[in-house]
Parts: sequence; C-alpha cells; structure tokens
Amino acid sequence: MAQGAIPERMRAVVFDGISQPLRVTELPVPRPAPGELLLKVHACGVCRTDLHLLDGEVAISSPPRVLGHQIVATVLERGDPQGAGPAVGERVGVPWLGWSDGTCRWCLSGRENLCPNARFTGCDIDGGQAEYTVADARYCFPIPAGYPDTQAAPLLCAGVISYRALSMCGDARELGLYGFGAAAHILTQVAVHQGRRVYAFTREGDEATRAFALELGATWAGSSSERPPVELDAAIIFAPDGTLVPLALQAVAPGGTVVCGGIHMSDIPSFPYAYLWMERVVRSVANLTRGDAAEFLALAPRVPVRTTVTAYPLDAAADALEDLRAGRFEGAAVLVP
Repeated sequence: MAQGAIPERMRAVVFDGISQPLRVTELPVPRPAPGELLLKVHACGVCRTDLHLLDGEVAISSPPRVLGHQIVATVLERGDPQGAGPAVGERVGVPWLGWSDGTCRWCLSGRENLCPNARFTGCDIDGGQAEYTVADARYCFPIPAGYPDTQAAPLLCAGVISYRALSMCGDARELGLYGFGAAAHILTQVAVHQGRRVYAFTREGDEATRAFALELGATWAGSSSERPPVELDAAIIFAPDGTLVPLALQAVAPGGTVVCGGIHMSDIPSFPYAYLWMERVVRSVANLTRGDAAEFLALAPRVPVRTTVTAYPLDAAADALEDLRAGRFEGAAVLVP
C-alpha cells in the first residue's frame, strides 16, 4: 500500500485504569520503527487475560493502553524496508509475547517466554483493539491459508498457549481439561487428533458447554467437582480458580501432571500432602515461544482445528469482555474493527 493511502488517525479501544470503563476514541495511526511492522487489523480475539488486565489482576504499568493480543492483520509498511520478516501485503498473526531482549540467558536458550525484560502485546505494547497497530517483525507469524480472519484470531493465544501447556503433559493419554472456554475448545481437537482421550470439566449445571465439549470429541464431560470415570494421566487447568488444583491432583494417577495454564489464578488452598504424593507434579505455563507458534500454526490446518467464534464490532469491546466473564458464548469472542 502506498504511503499516502495510510490515514493519519484511527479508531481504538483504550484502557485508562482499573475500574474505569473502556473508552472508544480516535488516536494517531502509529508509525513503525526499525524492526517493526505497521499492520491493518482485521480481527482481534478477546481473551481472559484481557479481563485480568481490566480488573488489575495483571498490571498495566503505563496506561492508557490499547488492549488485545490475538491479532490477525495485513502488513502495510515496514519500519526497515530492507529488514527481515514478513513482506508488505502478507497476512500475519501477533500473539501475547510481543518483544524479548534476545540477549538474556532465557532468550539464548530458546526460552524467550521467560525473558525478564519481555513486553506483552496489549499490556506493555499497544495491541489490536484498534484499526491499526505496530508489532515487532520477529513476533508476526504467517496465518495458515484457509482460515478466515475471525477463525484465525483465537489460534494466536488460546491455541498457541494451550498447545504449550499440552507439551508439558508428555504422552498423557487420559487428559483432563478444567474450564472449557476458548483454549480448551481448540486443545480438545488437537488432543483427539493425537489419539488422546479428553475429559472436560465445566461449571456446575452448564449442560450447554458439556454438550459442546462432547461434540468436539471429548470422551466425557462433567462438573469440576466430579471425578472422571478413569484416573487421568494429566490435567490442564484453564479456569483462573485455584481451588481446582487440589481437585485435579486427586483426579490424576501416580506420576501425573497438573498444569496451570493461565497467567493469573486465585490462591491455591492448602491440601494434604497425600494429594501430591506418588510423584504427582504441579506446574505452570508461561507465555509462548516463537517455536510454539510456528509448530502450532503448522499443525492447526492438519487437525484441522475449527474455532467457534462470536464476532463483535470494535465499539462493543466492553460487551464482549462482560459476555466472556459471564460465559455467554461457546468458544471464543473476536472483535472486528
């Protein structure tokens, strides 16, 4: 696109502070620095992390900030025309991890997800709840052909980070998923494709979500307080509820792993050592690596992963977040500027 075709101003959704309503406003279209890309946003997924940011459970250090970190966009301009990375006109996705220093011991060992200086899209860097955004070219990934923009958006966080969580479960055949939202509805399809059996745990009385889980291939679906019909080899907890950890530990077999898959979780209550005994493991998953994104985005069309989405206009970002909080839709929500 020619330079003259890029407007000077854009519509965006802005977070001003905890307990303050999101504000729809006009901002200058950002300009890409060397190593960055200017992107025209087509869709931006809504994530539970956005709720944690909105509620102050995960800190935004320097508001105002444009939220949104599951971005599907087209490259309009490169900050460095001769630099590496996606070309102008290419459709790309931008995830939660938006920048790492590349020099620390974590980055140098392929663990940039643990970089102490990392910056996160929609938290430390303005995100995709806008008509345009800029992003580090290193963290812009080609979107698989065949995915419409809205269906591709949830792959960038719900997909990639759940895939990383799954990698921590080894070859677990009997897999429990606690909290059946955007991440679990994607991961169920991947796990079934790999020959695993999925046991879905939902809110008490949520028959619609249980039916949705079974439709996607889960072997069993019940409430989080129920015991599954078999001992689990591993369990992943997507719901931000620390009380689920003791329940999951009781459901996994000796040697089993419980992975906490969210960026925030309420306090984990004390529990008897017997729940952990017999080499059971509790661990967390943090962010993602570029390797995770490349692997998952290559795998998704082979499964094939089909995302269930509810689309909202940009002006309805606050409604989408409250619907997510209340569990008013299955799958994922996506904003379309």
